[in-house]
Amino acid sequence: MTMLSRAALAGLPAGILRPGHDLAAIRTGIVHFGPGAFHRAHQAAFVDKVLDSDPRWGIAAVSLRSGSTTDALKAQDGLYTLAVIDRTPSTRIIAAHSDAIGPGEGARLRALLASPEVRIATSTVTEKGYCLGGDGILDMNHPDIVQDRARPAEPASVIGWIVAGLADRRAAGEAPFAMLCCDNMTGNGGKLRAACVALAREWDAGLADWIAAEVAFPDSMVDSITPASDAAFLAKVAGELGVEDKAAVQRESFTQWVLQRFDMANGPDLAAAGVTLTSDVRGYEQAKLRILNGSHSSLAYIGLMLGHETVFEAMSDAVLGGFVTRLAHQDIAASLGPVDGLDVPGYVDAVLDRFRNPAIRHLLSQIAWDGSQKLPYRLLDTTAAALDAGRPVTRLAVPVAAWIAFLGAKARAGEAITDPLAETLAAAAIAEAPVDAALALRQVFPARVAEDARYRDAVAAAFAKIEAGDLRDLLAG
Repeated sequence: MTMLSRAALAGLPAGILRPGHDLAAIRTGIVHFGPGAFHRAHQAAFVDKVLDSDPRWGIAAVSLRSGSTTDALKAQDGLYTLAVIDRTPSTRIIAAHSDAIGPGEGARLRALLASPEVRIATSTVTEKGYCLGGDGILDMNHPDIVQDRARPAEPASVIGWIVAGLADRRAAGEAPFAMLCCDNMTGNGGKLRAACVALAREWDAGLADWIAAEVAFPDSMVDSITPASDAAFLAKVAGELGVEDKAAVQRESFTQWVLQRFDMANGPDLAAAGVTLTSDVRGYEQAKLRILNGSHSSLAYIGLMLGHETVFEAMSDAVLGGFVTRLAHQDIAASLGPVDGLDVPGYVDAVLDRFRNPAIRHLLSQIAWDGSQKLPYRLLDTTAAALDAGRPVTRLAVPVAAWIAFLGAKARAGEAITDPLAETLAAAAIAEAPVDAALALRQVFPARVAEDARYRDAVAAAFAKIEAGDLRDLLAG
């Protein structure tokens, strides 16, 4: 079958959305590390819109480890399909990538990073790709960082390449590029700046000071569900297009990129493409963590106790869907202060609408993993805020009671609990007084929450209802 390419664009079916810009006019203004599915479905789609009116911001996709994606982009003239899967699906050809650099092409990458036309570098390499320790600080003993400290001219890590590129800019008297981390780490810009400065200081103290003073590392937050591009999906795309596309990606219709405002003269108009520019990325992160993730965990534990399998099934349950809607609007949203540029009630509605997307098969069992690590940030911080403000915690106690009941059911059935504290949680969940045993776990429950009689009583009452088989009555209240 013919491959997707510029030459093949004209022959695509009429329903396929084409790029809105002249592909031959695109210049490279952005270097991106980690061109996986999320980048191609998310940031590149925003940049594709920018290019419709400003051709300076083509993306050079850089992969340091595997050449499969960069090879596919090279073979397809940088083009690929973005399938938006929702109640009203759509298919669009993305033409945001002006170049692709794979493993072994270090000289080309170094030249690009040194080019004054490149004003921005971005990254989606997952948290572990930044070689940080458990404390969020650059791990000087990481094998890649050990190599970069010893051989600065031959970087192994993303951090090494960023610093090497900035060193070349400084040596040439050029302005630095801005560095935008697009991985979901709290305070990601600050963490990346600290890592780059730490490595630079191993090479040249003056370079480290220059990076700290001159380079923009704005914080960001990104969000969109991007299912894997498996063989069935790629075959479906080929059938729809009539050509083969080895780089096709899919995502839900909702997509969010929140970026801290930073200074860049004559930069790209990201806001016009839908990027939210704000002074309060942390506020958006907190809203996502509490509203989206808190509601997700609530759906997972309660939904599993009711026999549901997916988020869509759980939200389609009128009783459970109604409970989570009240929880999110009346309890979780109330824990948030004003956030620059964010309509909190509107965001809650958007999150709940995403949960009702029939095209996304998001398993509750996966969301339920690692509850001991997730619940403190997803629900217990919200609970602490409610207790401090004197608001009710009755609804907030229900998903936690469901989690304890879920753990007990798993333990009694001899089924594995996916959690770093699995053995401890299993023992607590089948103790004589499971609620007391669970709330005593300080690895999960802060004393401020666990020792408050209002909360303890609410969890105990909800747990008793669940164990008595009255979960639906509990949710309806």
